[in-house]
Amino acid sequence: MSEIRPPAPATPWRLLALLMAMTALGPVALNILMPAVPGLALLLITDAGTVQLTVSLFLLSLAAGQLLMGPLSDRFGRRPVALAGLALASAASLAAIFAASIDALIAVRIVQAAGAATGVVIGRAIIRDLFERDRAAAMIGLVTTAMVVAPMVSPLIGGVLDTAFGWESIFLFVTLLNTGVLIWAAMTLPETRAALGTGGTQSQLLHEWRALFTSARFHGYVLCAALGTAPFFIFLGGGPHVVVTMMERTSAEYGMWFALTSLGYMSGNFTVVRLSQRFGIDAMIVAGLAIEVVGALIVTLLILTVPDGGPALVFVPQVLISYGNGVLLPNAIAGAVSVRPHAAGAASGITGFVQMTVGAIATQFISHVLAGAATPLPISLAMIAASAAAMVAFFTLVKAR
Repeated sequence: MSEIRPPAPATPWRLLALLMAMTALGPVALNILMPAVPGLALLLITDAGTVQLTVSLFLLSLAAGQLLMGPLSDRFGRRPVALAGLALASAASLAAIFAASIDALIAVRIVQAAGAATGVVIGRAIIRDLFERDRAAAMIGLVTTAMVVAPMVSPLIGGVLDTAFGWESIFLFVTLLNTGVLIWAAMTLPETRAALGTGGTQSQLLHEWRALFTSARFHGYVLCAALGTAPFFIFLGGGPHVVVTMMERTSAEYGMWFALTSLGYMSGNFTVVRLSQRFGIDAMIVAGLAIEVVGALIVTLLILTVPDGGPALVFVPQVLISYGNGVLLPNAIAGAVSVRPHAAGAASGITGFVQMTVGAIATQFISHVLAGAATPLPISLAMIAASAAAMVAFFTLVKAR
């Protein structure tokens, strides 16, 4: 099958900046609410487990939205699907300001996530439209910086807004952010979808999708991305309880500590940009997973030997784990979307769906486990298990073939 690929822009930095902004919307909307979660239980007269659904169901909706938007962008194009999703996210963010009950807030969060999913899935597909596999890993490394840096910075913003103005101000901020990115995309986002051959477009797409679904290498890359980023979601779900409840610190302090870990992820991404084309994506995936395991082992050791170490006990080693995540994730995504380039949208959507589903399960699971724990030890043990499982997936499904 012949492939007609649009020429890569000579200087793609403006496009990459837009894709970073689009990609950041989902993670920002997810994590900016985290510091306000403990207080929402009192303000909306409910329990902590119900409030946690504003996080876990958001993740599930973000996952399902990617599963839908990816194939739609293969069929109808990247630009129209992206604009429709961004408009939906803006409308839902505005509606959240007026939510008067926890049920209403959960409902609009689900809609908000479905719209924000377009930024995540289509950003990856556009990069694969324009660049070859190893080069795509470097570009995805730059764009996915937004996907983890945004949730590392947004809790700081959310904590300050919640403390100063109340939780409604958080959604006002997100509404303005979504609307700004929507206008930017409407003005500048190009259509990059690769053209298919002249024989029935729909049948060719179905052929590409079937080939993708039956590829063991594709499933291996997807599991590496999902299980390899699970340590981040484990920390996301358990961190507020550890810092605010166990250590009796403020939500604003939690946000400040959480922002520190962005340094590790950015460093990992910069490593990908410099080294992925030199060593290949498979070697970078193994390196990233190994670093995550080492970081989780350090957290475990510190918890056992320095139980009164304060927030630094868990946050400082998390910088190393985030570095490994920054090395792993862009390469795993690039591998997944490169198995069948004509199905890059579907591959991106499936990768995001599995990643976010695993993340939702991890955040909800760790929040329940920590509720009866006296120390943060369950966090580090869960991180080790997730990283080890990702290693198994790589060597059995990717490396073996």
